[in-house]
Amino acid sequence: MPNLTSKTRTAATVAIAVFGSAVPAFAELKFDTKFGGHVSFYGQFDPALISVDDGQQTNTRLLDNALSNSRLGLRYYRPLGEREFMFRFETGLRLPSSAEWDQNGSFFSGWTIDDIRHFDFSLKGRWGKTSLGQGSMVSDGAATIDLSYVGLALYSFTNDENTSFIYRDPAGALSGPTIRDTADNFDGSRGWRARYDTPKFNGFTAGVSGGVAWGQNILDLSEDDDTLDLGVFYANTFEGGVQFAAGVAYARRARDDNTGTRKDTMGSASVLLRNGLSFTVAAGRREDDKVGASNPEYWYGKVAYEGQWLTWGKTGVGVDYYSGRDFVNQGSDTHAWGIALVQKIERINTDAYLKYRSHVFDDGTTRYQRNQTWVLGALWKF
Repeated sequence: MPNLTSKTRTAATVAIAVFGSAVPAFAELKFDTKFGGHVSFYGQFDPALISVDDGQQTNTRLLDNALSNSRLGLRYYRPLGEREFMFRFETGLRLPSSAEWDQNGSFFSGWTIDDIRHFDFSLKGRWGKTSLGQGSMVSDGAATIDLSYVGLALYSFTNDENTSFIYRDPAGALSGPTIRDTADNFDGSRGWRARYDTPKFNGFTAGVSGGVAWGQNILDLSEDDDTLDLGVFYANTFEGGVQFAAGVAYARRARDDNTGTRKDTMGSASVLLRNGLSFTVAAGRREDDKVGASNPEYWYGKVAYEGQWLTWGKTGVGVDYYSGRDFVNQGSDTHAWGIALVQKIERINTDAYLKYRSHVFDDGTTRYQRNQTWVLGALWKF
């Protein structure tokens, strides 16, 4: 990792001190109601020291990691006979984010209504679960099924910490596309939707994070697309302690400006062995009939291991590889690989992580300079 400026070191020291002093002050925030239900409050903070080398210069900042952004939420739960009612509200805090900086500086937007992640009512019974409001579409999570502990830092979406950074051409000019433009896992999103999830049958669901959903993200003022998606998921623990999970989903988005329809198919699978070794794969393809659009596809793989090496909590290590083609234009190639170490600190319910990520992009005529990112962060939940 490159040397940090004194200003950055001071900011990191202050942030760590504040973060560390605040952690022990929180216990479970759960309150019973007189109607037999309860209200619970929860949240998380994910500060990270991020350093990006674009081949010519290095930028380093202390930011909120968009991999799992800082957020606050509440749940209200109430039993209704054999049924369960729940209301969930959750919002991102929109702290200075790793998704809002590049070589030209920062462009932090501040909090907007688009940061509301969940405003969701649900009713669950023997017949399954229905949901209405702002929340996850069925395809949200289909490309990120991951049983490895290191998955909280290293997973199929490879662009969280440097997504807006621009590739430099061989001469050093910022003439290339952004990291965001050259790689994706096509995982689903959240939106204002109606959703149904089936009960679980022998490990299979068309729910739990599957089923059928229709939605329109009315909380995003810049977006008015209609989306229909469906998915099937499976999860089970076999004899001997082997855990396995997999899912596949299809999402169709009709653009509100009548410029075409985008169809995404994506899936992922992960197995965790009793000895701590895990294997994770993901793949996806996009078909877009918008004029000038390409039809990109990718595959992803990761090998990881976790064990109890320290008294603090478990430790996870992993290495992954991403290969994509036809992003930005037909004939382009994207390659990324990463390695990460994650350490659980059980006493304060925190996961500390260190990650390295390398990105390379070739548009068929130009091979842009390598983009390399180091991340040192801590995810604290309450």
